[in-house]
Order: sequence, then structure tokens, then C-alpha cells
Amino acid sequence: MLQKAILAEPHHDAEHAPSNSVFGFWLYLMTDCVLFAALFATFAVMSHQFAGGPSGKDLFEIQGVAIETAILLFSSITYGFAMLGAHKNNKSSTLLWLAVTFVLGAAFVVLEVREFSHLIADGAGPDRSAFLSAFFTLVGTHGLHVTSGLLWMIVMMVQVARAHDIGERELRRLTCLSLFWHFLDIVWIGVFSFVYLASVI
Repeated sequence: MLQKAILAEPHHDAEHAPSNSVFGFWLYLMTDCVLFAALFATFAVMSHQFAGGPSGKDLFEIQGVAIETAILLFSSITYGFAMLGAHKNNKSSTLLWLAVTFVLGAAFVVLEVREFSHLIADGAGPDRSAFLSAFFTLVGTHGLHVTSGLLWMIVMMVQVARAHDIGERELRRLTCLSLFWHFLDIVWIGVFSFVYLASVI
């Protein structure tokens, strides 16, 4: 019996070994920081290369961008409410606030796509100048990240809805998505300040 207990003990420890998922996701976010840092640096170099075309002051409508910013920042608050519900093992609250966050994130993407379509229709597409190429690349990359976050959010809503309760696995995945979503908010604050405001002032 003692021998069986000794043999079973390593399996028991392995079964309850702490996950490295969150740490690994932090490492991923660091690589994303490098990516966005490179895009910001490229925009800084190209920000005055208009090639005789329009500048940011001619193109950007700060009021509309401010609405996008408010929507995305508010989505961080609603995701925080979802995490509070998850920690309380309240599935209905978690799903409700995830759905609200999804709607806000989708609204942000729709507004961004509409802005891009208007710029392209006005002849200010990414091929017009180095300034616009850098702008579309930076803002578009952020938009793709938000879209990825929305797809991830759908997956998490399905998993939470199917789970008997919100266990350690679901909570860990929601935490990783939370880190990703808040990271995108921080990046967007940089975009709003450095790209839009600095170009208009």
C-alpha cells in the first residue's frame, strides 16, 4: 500500500501543477509590444512624408476618433465587470458583460473600417504617400488585433456557457483575454495621442 501511495504521489502533483499559460501570454504580449513599437517608430519617420498629398490635419476628424476611443476605453470597463462575475463564478453576469464588451469592440471596428473606406474613397489610400502607408499599417494592425480579440471573445462566451461552472481553466483563459484587451486599449491611447492628435495640432 505504501509503495502504491508513493507511486501515485508524482501523478497527483503533476495533475495539480500550476499552469504557465498566463506567463507565456505575457511573453507573447512583449513580442506584440516590439511589433507596435516598430510601427510607431516607422510612423514617426514617415509622418511628414506627404508626397504633395493631404496631411493628417486635412484628413482626420478628431471628434469621430474621440468617439472610437471612448468606446474602446469603456469596453475595458465592461470587461472588468465580466472578470468580477467570473471570479464570483456568476455565469450569467460574466456572459452579459462579455456580450456588452463584444458589442462595443465590434462598434469600434465598424467605425474604423468606415474611416478607412472614406479615406480611400477620397483618394487618400495607403498608396498615396509614405505618411498614409504608415498610418494605415499602424492603425490597421491594431484593428486586426481588436478583431482577433472579438473572435476570441466569442469562443470564450461559448466555453463559459457550456461549462458547468467557471473553473480554473475558464478563469485562466478569461484572464489572458483580459490582458490582451487591456493591452489593445493602451496601444490605442498611443495611436490616438501620437497619430491623430499630433498630426492635427
